[in-house]
Amino acid sequence: MGMNVGTGSSNEPEVMVDMNTTPLIDVMLVLLIMLIITIPAQLHSVNLDMPLPSNAPKKADPVVIKVDVDAQSVVNWNGKPVGSRAELELKVKEAAGMNPQPEIHIRSHAKAKYEAVAGVMASAQSNGLTKLGIVGSEQFIN
Repeated sequence: MGMNVGTGSSNEPEVMVDMNTTPLIDVMLVLLIMLIITIPAQLHSVNLDMPLPSNAPKKADPVVIKVDVDAQSVVNWNGKPVGSRAELELKVKEAAGMNPQPEIHIRSHAKAKYEAVAGVMASAQSNGLTKLGIVGSEQFIN
């Protein structure tokens, strides 16, 4: 690439001083095509391993016993009030003897005494009930 500097005869044509970008564009296009070819085609699906259907009988829903403790700390066993701690112990022993063992759902009122709720849980634990849950706790979230 040459450049004409200075005064010369005006008969000579001027030399082009711009850079030739054609080879650079050619190299860029070749690299782009190689990149497109080397990228694997993406699948637009999600492969899931689904379980096979079985002919096994469905499990029956468990027996649920609802124990409610109201605002006056009175314990209710499936909606019927329990008069004393001994009566509660008797009902818990009956439930522990059932096969399969029932689920005990304890629901407490916000104003119930802790002693009443803890007594129900202690009776269930001492008689071997293992499926014990506290429901309705969302009322205590502030």
